[in-house]
Amino acid sequence: QVQLVESGGGLVQAGGSLRLSCAVSARSTFSAYAMGWFRRAPGKERQFVTSISMNGRATSYADSVKGRFTVSRDNAKNTVYLQMNSLKPEDTAVYYCAARVGYYYQRPDDYPYWGQGTQVTVSS
Repeated sequence: QVQLVESGGGLVQAGGSLRLSCAVSARSTFSAYAMGWFRRAPGKERQFVTSISMNGRATSYADSVKGRFTVSRDNAKNTVYLQMNSLKPEDTAVYYCAARVGYYYQRPDDYPYWGQGTQVTVSS
């Protein structure tokens, strides 16, 4: 099985920054998994934020976060990160990391493994 644990959420003022982490434990090597970050705002559907390939050399971002968010991973530490800068109130959501073997798709349904989520609240 694959277990994912997010951390780093919190309350921040607009324009501020946060760094989320997602620690992964799995029987397979961490580098076998593509990773994604998704978010769900109150009353809204789960939304793609970013994804990263197994070796970390390729990434994909939602238009709404391009230039502000950066995804990275440390395969030696079994951890994926989401650096969020220039945060806006509309970034307020529960942020989830997810894992899948293979390609770093953008659709939530392509990811079988999920963390419990971490709350990010951006005040205006």
